[in-house]
Amino acid sequence: MTTSTPSTSGPGVAYSVADLESRLSPSERMPVLFVGHGNPMHAIRESDYTRTWEHEGRRLPQAQAIVVISAHWLTPGRTHITDAPRNRVIYDFGGFPDELYRVRYDSVGDHAVAQVLAHQLVEYEAALDAQWGLDHGTWSILKYLAPEPQVPVLQISIDDTLPLPRLHDLYARLRRLRHQGVLFIGSGNIVHALGRARWEPGAEAWDWAEQFDADTAEALVERRVDALLDPYGTWREARLAVPTDDHYRPMVASLSLLEDDEEIRFFNTSVDMGSIGMRSFVTA
Repeated sequence: MTTSTPSTSGPGVAYSVADLESRLSPSERMPVLFVGHGNPMHAIRESDYTRTWEHEGRRLPQAQAIVVISAHWLTPGRTHITDAPRNRVIYDFGGFPDELYRVRYDSVGDHAVAQVLAHQLVEYEAALDAQWGLDHGTWSILKYLAPEPQVPVLQISIDDTLPLPRLHDLYARLRRLRHQGVLFIGSGNIVHALGRARWEPGAEAWDWAEQFDADTAEALVERRVDALLDPYGTWREARLAVPTDDHYRPMVASLSLLEDDEEIRFFNTSVDMGSIGMRSFVTA
């Protein structure tokens, strides 16, 4: 889990509908993804997961901007939006091989797009943040989904003090931007119990991890939003599968961006390391 300090940039900037109209053009409705990112080592080790990410990336339409909500940028009490001309790569982990710390992901930000996002979240006093960059929840998957980005890449943080229903309402305010060329990606893990991970190769999943994964998948297909926003009150396995909800929250963000007429398609549906659910989805 990673937190950041408050930003000094952002408040006081005047926004208008013209910002949106001048920077982002009307488009066909862009997809929404939720990606189970799992172990950072996926960034340097080819696997069925990474091959699927590459395949899904080739299927995506050309976006005007890519916006990621990652489990690894938590800003308690406020929502932040990256706002730097170029994105630095953040290696927000320790104890991994040197090769992982040499991974590069070259991408640019866009001040106008950051303003547009902030305007949509003005009631939440979203702050522009020039200090953050792209954490591994973002670059480790975009390395495969969008290996050479031709459009700006931004992150939106997670206010982990908000109850899940309010978090859902917050990100839902961005839904209209899908019709302005913005591709949204939530990056986390629905099942994320790192303390119960099985590190031996090919380890079987815990029964409770598979059960929670199956139950939430069914709820996603059926769009049982109330259940998904109250996992601990809905499923008894939740306390084991989601001991902290930082990695669950990006799924809630992606869920909030879906429109009523949309169905989803799952990929990477297995549980890795016994307790890390890699289940991902994209709008069909």
